[in-house]
This record gives sequence, C-alpha cells and structure tokens, in this order.
Amino acid sequence: MAQIVQLIFNDFSENTYLIFDDSGECVVIDPGCNNSRERNELAGEIARRQLRPVRLLNTHCHLDHVFGNAFVANAYSLPLEIHRDDLPILKAVPQVCRMYGLTEPEPSPQPGRFMEEGEVIEFGHTRLEVIHTPGHSPGSVSFFCREDRFLISGDVLFYGSIGRTDFPGGHHATLLSSIENKLFPLGDDVQVYSGHGQATNIGFERVHNPFL
Repeated sequence: MAQIVQLIFNDFSENTYLIFDDSGECVVIDPGCNNSRERNELAGEIARRQLRPVRLLNTHCHLDHVFGNAFVANAYSLPLEIHRDDLPILKAVPQVCRMYGLTEPEPSPQPGRFMEEGEVIEFGHTRLEVIHTPGHSPGSVSFFCREDRFLISGDVLFYGSIGRTDFPGGHHATLLSSIENKLFPLGDDVQVYSGHGQATNIGFERVHNPFL
C-alpha cells in the first residue's frame, strides 16, 4: 500500500509530496523547496525513511512547484518529467520570479521526458495513472492511484476551491471540464491531495465546492 508524505514549502505554502511503498522506492512530486533549510528538510525526510527516489514529477510548472527541481534532479540523478504543454510555463519561471521580486532559484533542468495522458508511472509496487487536467495551466496533470484510491491533483482541485485561471495559459471552462469529466468520475471515495492546503475527497467537493 502506498504512503504519502506532505511537506509544505516556500512563501506560497506549496505542498510537496513523497509517495512510497514498502519497496523503499519513492517519487518526488512538485519539489517546492526554495532555500537550504527546506532542501535539508526534504533530503532529511527521504533519508530518515530510507527511501530511494526514482522519479521526479511535476503536476505543472508554476514557479512554486518547481523551485526544488534542480536540487532533486542533482541530488538523486533523476530526469525531470512534465507534460509537454507546460514547457513554456517552465521556461518562463525566471521571468515570473523577477515579476514577483523573488530571488531566482537554481534553474530547473529541462525535461528528460514528457508524460502523456493515460500512461502509468510505476515504482515499487505502486502505479500512478497520468490524467491530463488542463485549465490551471495547459499541461497540468493529476496522478491517480487506482488501487489505493487517492489523487494528487496539483492546483486543479482544492478543498472547497479550484485552481486559478488568470495566469498565462489558464482557461476557466477548460478547468471545470477537467474536474467534472476527468476527476469526478474517479469516484466519491477518492482522497484528493492538492498543491496547497488540506486534503479532501471527490464526494465532498462534488456536493460542497461552491465553484462546481
């Protein structure tokens, strides 16, 4: 059975996830660590649990989700994996940092490969299905573990809210379609781990989310 560790990093309170099972293999999703203390926290958690990172995945490439890409890629010799449609978002990160008045992080590596809709990320005994869920960004993806009934949704769906669509490449109607046509059919029992804030589930959001 897969386990999930949530770490909260950077000024945007971004959720970074480690997913692992009893094999010891893990994937790192959206490393947002943006200073030495946060990088040490991430590495320390991996070491404490005796994990072996085998994949570096971005749900999407907004700055707060990619600050730690270079650190993870270098520390664990991992290629970055994103959806092709978010490549322009990744390339714009230095410019966006300057717009926010933020110190530019070590540049993210370019993708080693592109994830595709419907492919399966396999590690240890765990399988994550890649679901293309655009709207917050063109290449946003969500990761669904069918066996253990959880979803890593990035900034697509939150507890009581949805992702912003006023960034370049965002589109409100597309985001709603992604949620209603791709995430809701997964089942009300599916636990949702978002890019910010607390966890929720599909059933709760179907009934109570005011944006839906």
